[in-house]
Amino acid sequence: MSFEYSERIKSLPPYLFAQIDKKKKEKIAQGVDVIDLGVGDPDMPTPEPIVKAMQRAVEKPEHHRYPSYEGMLSFREAVAEFYRRRFGVFLDPEKEVITLIGSKEGIAHFPLAFINPDDVVLCPDPAYPVYKIGTLFAGGVPYIMPLKEENNFLPDFKSIPKDVLKRAKIIWVNYPNNPTSAVADESFYRELIDWARENNIIVASDLAYSEIYFGNQKPMSILQIDGAKEVAIEFHSLSKTYNMTGWRIGMAVGNEKLISGLGKVKTNVDSGQFQAIQEAGITALKMPESELQKIREVYRQRREAMVKALQDAGLEVYSSTATFYLWVKVPKGYTSAQFVSLLLDECGIVCTPGNGFGEHGEGYFRISLTLPTERLLEAAERIRKLKI
Repeated sequence: MSFEYSERIKSLPPYLFAQIDKKKKEKIAQGVDVIDLGVGDPDMPTPEPIVKAMQRAVEKPEHHRYPSYEGMLSFREAVAEFYRRRFGVFLDPEKEVITLIGSKEGIAHFPLAFINPDDVVLCPDPAYPVYKIGTLFAGGVPYIMPLKEENNFLPDFKSIPKDVLKRAKIIWVNYPNNPTSAVADESFYRELIDWARENNIIVASDLAYSEIYFGNQKPMSILQIDGAKEVAIEFHSLSKTYNMTGWRIGMAVGNEKLISGLGKVKTNVDSGQFQAIQEAGITALKMPESELQKIREVYRQRREAMVKALQDAGLEVYSSTATFYLWVKVPKGYTSAQFVSLLLDECGIVCTPGNGFGEHGEGYFRISLTLPTERLLEAAERIRKLKI
């Protein structure tokens, strides 16, 4: 029999990290000592109190049945309390918070609630691929907003042509940013909210890296801006903050109608997150700030050591105060793909090419700091020996 993929699937690019994983496995099979700096998957274990909470919760018979579609109220209340404590933002846990099976799931599903065929979604580039992929699944048209270093990797949304604006329904923003590690300030968000209200455009903010920062300037939630709740939904995750990537637990918060629309999609495509995981998530959200500071301190030390080592190797690293990524310029004479291939073939190092995040990532590559410092420095030493 002959089976044909749908046009929807044919239109999708190969998923970046799946490709990288395949190449890594090939090298390992060849006996190469591979240092994987590709995917942003924390190497530190989930904090013990969260694991203990999960162990207790999984034994409760009430958690063995179908969960609620929108998530346990107790988990949503914990999310609201986290937002109040961390950002000074007040949320109605019943109407302005929804539980997600990881923020990726919510990001991918959100356009289905508000995008009709040929509607435009304003997508940053370089960026997390799911903003564009979710748009394509919904039949929408991605409009690319370049993120350039000379503009601190912020989108110039005011330069979007009027004919595009008329068709635009959603704009995606992500700060602290993956892959560039850039941050956004209050003035950017204020301009964005005013512009979105004026043009009747939904602002979808991805805040997954808000708790991975260094120094005294804490990253903001867009919901801290007056008027944001009129136009904005924010996606957050426990994955990076609490080393819980494999647990698949996140949340969306913000405008009641936007949350309700996402909920209508979810009731038809999934049956909610396992309640034992939500119960463990409550423990995570209530953890003292001192525990999060310990995780941040590990990343700060890794960042400082790796930036110096890469600079000593002749590479130029974008200066940043957030995320566990380094955004590094490729040496002259190489494309992003060529240099990343060189690192894998000659050094046994897996990195992510900048153009894998979109055409405007060309000229850069991304390093993830999710390995112990000694392993990171070993990678930097291998690069130094290339004498680029």
